[in-house]
Amino acid sequence: MGQKPNRVMVISLDAVGNQDLEYMNTLPNFRAFFQKAALCGRVESVYPSLTYPAHTSILTGRKPIHHGIINNTKLQPGRERPDWIYQRKYIKSTTLWDEARKQGIRTAALLWPVAGRSKIPFCVPEVMVTRKWQTQILVNAMNGPVFYQLDLNRRFGHLRDGIRQPALDDFIQASALYTIRKYNPGLFFLHLTDVDTNRHIYGVNHPKAREALARHDSRLGDILRALRETGDMERTAVFLLGDHYQKDARRIAFVNCILRREGLIDIRDGKVKGWRAVAKSCDGSCYVYLNPKARRDPSLAKRVESIVKELEKREDFGIGRIFSREQAAALGADPDCFLMLEAREGWYFLDDWKREQLPVEEEKAHKMRGTHGYLPDGEGYGTFFAAAGCGIRPVAVNRKIALWDEGVTIAELMGLSLGDADGNVLREILL
Repeated sequence: MGQKPNRVMVISLDAVGNQDLEYMNTLPNFRAFFQKAALCGRVESVYPSLTYPAHTSILTGRKPIHHGIINNTKLQPGRERPDWIYQRKYIKSTTLWDEARKQGIRTAALLWPVAGRSKIPFCVPEVMVTRKWQTQILVNAMNGPVFYQLDLNRRFGHLRDGIRQPALDDFIQASALYTIRKYNPGLFFLHLTDVDTNRHIYGVNHPKAREALARHDSRLGDILRALRETGDMERTAVFLLGDHYQKDARRIAFVNCILRREGLIDIRDGKVKGWRAVAKSCDGSCYVYLNPKARRDPSLAKRVESIVKELEKREDFGIGRIFSREQAAALGADPDCFLMLEAREGWYFLDDWKREQLPVEEEKAHKMRGTHGYLPDGEGYGTFFAAAGCGIRPVAVNRKIALWDEGVTIAELMGLSLGDADGNVLREILL
């Protein structure tokens, strides 16, 4: 293999898919990058195709079933707002930043999922406030380097407006440029969510999504400029990639409403007090779990399966396919689920139990005109991967790859090992 890079920059553009490549090629910085990059436009995400499982697969070279991040949020039926799985301790394998640290490589991660308490010296973890007593600043301070984050907040906090976009990415972008120029880390993970947010709010092909892509083009140009100013670009490699795409949504299905009606969920004083079976949304898909304490009841599994299969038959409900535990595990999802449900086209799932279904326009708390979480093999639902710089051969990869292939490829380029990973190194792009 050719020369190893001194610096590797990994930029994830959340919810940017292969369908966006045509438009991205009309924008100056994307076009210039792609012209000198190895590029694959046939990348499959994970299942469920959610942000936290996807980014952890990139980081570990493993499927969710093996790295342990099988959803964005925890299974907490009694909580209206479940906790997000944002801490490093939940990843069951080594990661690129762990292996880099062993080699003395300085690491950074801004807004990268599941980076909380990861010992990364320059880190703004992506954390979500779900408890009334929490504030964003407090939760970030509890999960990342305090003085580094305070410094960023002092310098660039005026750019931020909570987690609203594009202000959040403007803050993270300014923080990234500052971090490159002041600390020049050898391995930098950057996660930008502008497109994802706008597609959730407005829909996949809304002009707001293209406006966000145009902002990303400017951000890419600024990042490359900062890298040129701070080091030898002949010894720098840059990876630009997506984690999943989105689909437009019109209606929402609430499986827990039916499970409650069947007496499998106990609601008292407006809260879940007990359950024998419960649905856990992944947006475009949905886990169904049996309570471990009730699994010895041989009739329970048959009863829940019968209920779900009857729901699948209904044209006015959102279940498109049902996967068994074994089938879900084979797809890389949680092997501890009982069933996995895939939404019909135009539908997604939520966990509420007050109604069976709802048009998206009538949902107040989790209204999403575009979303993800679906099977990653659907037509037009893939994402992309591009790499340029030291050790990279600028070739077209005209075959299907997976997110976990990206992780082991980055590791191979850097001379790191992710151990017994699922991915296959993209050797055709390495010099």
